[in-house]
Amino acid sequence: MSLGWPVEPMKAVSALDIPAASQAREVVYEPKWDGFRALLWVTADGVRLQSRHGKDLSRYFPDLCQALAGHLAAGLVLDGEIIIWDQQTGRTSFTSLQRRFTVGRRVSEVATENPAHFVAFDVLRDARRRDLLDHPLHVRRNRLRRLANSAPPQLVICPQTSNERTAREWIADWTTAGIEGLVVKPRDGIYRPGGGDWIKIRTRQTTDYVIGGLTGTFEQPYSLLLGRYDERGMLRFSGQTHRIPAAQRKELARLRTMPFSGDANGHPWPCPLPASWAGQLADRLALPYLQVEPTLVAEVETDTAHDGPYERLRHRARLVRIRPDLQTRDVHLLSTQRAPGVRTVAITTQP
Repeated sequence: MSLGWPVEPMKAVSALDIPAASQAREVVYEPKWDGFRALLWVTADGVRLQSRHGKDLSRYFPDLCQALAGHLAAGLVLDGEIIIWDQQTGRTSFTSLQRRFTVGRRVSEVATENPAHFVAFDVLRDARRRDLLDHPLHVRRNRLRRLANSAPPQLVICPQTSNERTAREWIADWTTAGIEGLVVKPRDGIYRPGGGDWIKIRTRQTTDYVIGGLTGTFEQPYSLLLGRYDERGMLRFSGQTHRIPAAQRKELARLRTMPFSGDANGHPWPCPLPASWAGQLADRLALPYLQVEPTLVAEVETDTAHDGPYERLRHRARLVRIRPDLQTRDVHLLSTQRAPGVRTVAITTQP
């Protein structure tokens, strides 16, 4: 396969615990970064950043593109994660990443205040323009390590270990830097665009949902109404979040949640929401809300209490963050994800 923009990156399937290496296949472990997944393309004209969906992210990260241009050979293609390190908190900042999409012409100013880094964990084409998709991961990893000698500080090579004990020590000891889990990969695996050979273990029990409505106003949302699509393409109501903190309300408003553009009867959920749906069984009151275009994804913390064929949340969820880097098709269908409890772990590191 000859590489050409855009390339669908490899995917990782969720798991409850770290899988052990087997005699048949050795695995390696890497931190899962709290950032935007991206492919980095070095061209004769400079550096371009591609989202997992093929969108050009370059204009949102001019600092990163300018810092890496001239230091990396044209033709190089890397897979990795864009992160922003918050010096005050000593951890990665997903909020700072979100701001890049909402500040418009001020992006260069914001980039100067909070510069971005690219954490590379794979190389798809090397500096000699040789495509490496069919090479084993350990070969690609060796090519990637060679970049560290001449790379500018904005390019970080992702840590990796083949030792399960070390990986478990990362889980036990890395607690404050914003790392959100581990990714486990077969050491001899090839790179299959769109393939799901990797496994991810999250640091907390979080789940992605599609936002289908909100309470409050578009300028001051109070809570979010969440859903997931079934196999027939119907957005099924899943639950509601707790009250959104003020800082997240501002961020959500900046992301411009759009009112539902069709007739109210065309929305997949009735308005007001029946009390039996909203979980307000004590007072039997329907829930008024604002219908929105189901285009944004929210990552929320939930417990393991789910009811019925549509896995409706018995208790309200806590909003972790909005995911502008994800599309609604990235959210698992109801038939393929039963939302089991995910073992909670904590990780910290320094980039």
